[in-house]
Amino acid sequence: MTLVKFNTQRKNNLVNPFFNDVYSLLNDSFLNEKLATRTPSVNITETDAQFEVELAVPGLSKEDFKINLEKDVLSVSAEKKTETVDENKKFTKREYNFNSFLRSFTLPESADHSKINADYTAGILKLTIAKKKEAKSQSREIAVK
Repeated sequence: MTLVKFNTQRKNNLVNPFFNDVYSLLNDSFLNEKLATRTPSVNITETDAQFEVELAVPGLSKEDFKINLEKDVLSVSAEKKTETVDENKKFTKREYNFNSFLRSFTLPESADHSKINADYTAGILKLTIAKKKEAKSQSREIAVK
């Protein structure tokens, strides 16, 4: 195995200082936190009787959610503001953190708008949307004559 050393002290080397600055910028945890996506992942399933929409939203409480239904569009949003105060000697340091998201789903015609329930447990927001009775699939066995 051969180890190759780069001379980072050369004055004419324009690539390495630039690369080091860019790498440190991309590796900055503050910048990565702000650029990270805040949209929760969603699983949507369908059974004969209902639709289930599950959103992965850990760290929130039930009061942080706002769920609206307008015509056929179901919107789920949340906003959480956290404030950390660190008093040290003669100054106060404050850090504000705002987390928010909005996800919208167009409901099919078979969804019963009057029977939508929401439950938040262990970081998962579960929306249960019942189907209309006429939309539920009815199965039966057909005899061959």
